[in-house]
Amino acid sequence: MGLTQQPGRKARRRVGVLGGTFDPVHVGHIALGRAACVAFSLDELRLVPTGMSWQKDRVAAPAADRVAMLRLAVAGEPGWIVDTREVEREGPSYTIDTLVSLREELGPDCALVMIIGSDQLRNLATWHRWRELLDYAHIAATRRERVSLEDLPDPVEALVAEHGSDALPDAPAGSVVFFGMPPVPVSSTLLRRQLAAGEAPAELLPAGVLEHIVSRRLYRDAPPGK
Repeated sequence: MGLTQQPGRKARRRVGVLGGTFDPVHVGHIALGRAACVAFSLDELRLVPTGMSWQKDRVAAPAADRVAMLRLAVAGEPGWIVDTREVEREGPSYTIDTLVSLREELGPDCALVMIIGSDQLRNLATWHRWRELLDYAHIAATRRERVSLEDLPDPVEALVAEHGSDALPDAPAGSVVFFGMPPVPVSSTLLRRQLAAGEAPAELLPAGVLEHIVSRRLYRDAPPGK
């Protein structure tokens, strides 16, 4: 299971999909997006903030603030788009629904590349309709913090064995690929704890995000949570 960079140019448009609560968005999210853009020569990156997370008990900041912080964070990144379809959708946010919607919007020929960390890959078999994800997109995974890409749960290991590829193929969907990124030791959980304690970790937040947090008085009473 190697970490692969994808050299050269490709034959079809490639759109990356990076989802998450972004509660708040931090420099690790930006580093992940940049690494994926380089690794897979993405033409566009959609950042999709979760509306109602079905796997997390509570989202600390309102959707409007998470969207506003994301827009500040990506302002200087060409081709990066904040996609609000999940926060506008009623009910739980399921990735499969987002991929189906994006495929309808972008057409059958565009390559969709769903970007996830190793923690999400290990947990993939708990996702809603997870076996259908590759019908609509490729899955691109990278190591996150100290979460290994080795010894994956059996269902995920079987998926990688069947659909794993050393490089992103010239296809709209259907493969599992891996890529590398520099370690960025930061998490939204840690940031919420620091902000709740009155700290101002500006170096861990993209430009403008801390100012928004302060002006909106976000996370002041946020529990440590996940």
